[in-house]
Amino acid sequence: MRFVLVLLSRLPLEALYAAGGIVSFVAFRVLRWRRAIARANIRLAFPELDDSERASLLRRSYRNLGDIIAEVLWSYRATPPEIAARVVVENPEIVNDETRAGRSVLLMTAHFCNWEWQVLAGNGVLDHPMHPVYKARRRASLDRFAVEARARFGGTPIPHKALTRELIRHRREPRVYAMVADQIPTIDEPKHWTGFLGQETAFFVGADTIARILAAPVVFVDMQRVRRGHYRIRLERVAAPPYAAGRGFDIVERYAQALEREIRASPADWLWVHNRWKYPKR
Repeated sequence: MRFVLVLLSRLPLEALYAAGGIVSFVAFRVLRWRRAIARANIRLAFPELDDSERASLLRRSYRNLGDIIAEVLWSYRATPPEIAARVVVENPEIVNDETRAGRSVLLMTAHFCNWEWQVLAGNGVLDHPMHPVYKARRRASLDRFAVEARARFGGTPIPHKALTRELIRHRREPRVYAMVADQIPTIDEPKHWTGFLGQETAFFVGADTIARILAAPVVFVDMQRVRRGHYRIRLERVAAPPYAAGRGFDIVERYAQALEREIRASPADWLWVHNRWKYPKR
């Protein structure tokens, strides 16, 4: 599988967009891949929309997913200037000022717009490379391709099971960690419940714990699509030390609020195929 993906990465972006369009059409129209889940999620999040508006949002979200697949493949061979021309990071000093002062930073993002390009774009403008935390894929060949793609411009992706060891090993160094934190925890994992898109929603609490352990500021990565294949990133500080004890999971709460604002600004750019509300609060 990795060989096929590497081979496809040699194609020009427009050809990959065409292929991504075919993939999204088959997933949406033929296989109906997770279509019922995505439709139900959109209905829950936007009850004020009528059926035709929700159907349009659903179609656009699948088309965007096809574009992301194309862009990820293309970026496997893209150069730093090519990425910089397509992803503008407006205020990297939010992170650079912290690392220059000797502090680590925790970036929090989501499956929104092209989250894979965030790593490549960030490594082009930050003083310290980003270390994205990830869950290993079941297929080793796909996992290897993803790790190689994220590590191209510096930084080392960290498997989530190895995160604690990495934090301890490098606790005295200023580092930039990045977490995609919008998926639902398993039912037996620690979680924080909060109102999100009109639903009681569970979030991972690991980011809150990590920020407090490292005494690291937390920065939300707000990414918006400017046009096809072009994005804007603006960094937003959502929390900073010193952190008071006994305040619950306020960092996660602020992340959830920032993410909801981002989604409501451009709902077709979120990955609605996740089963985000698969179990109720207990």
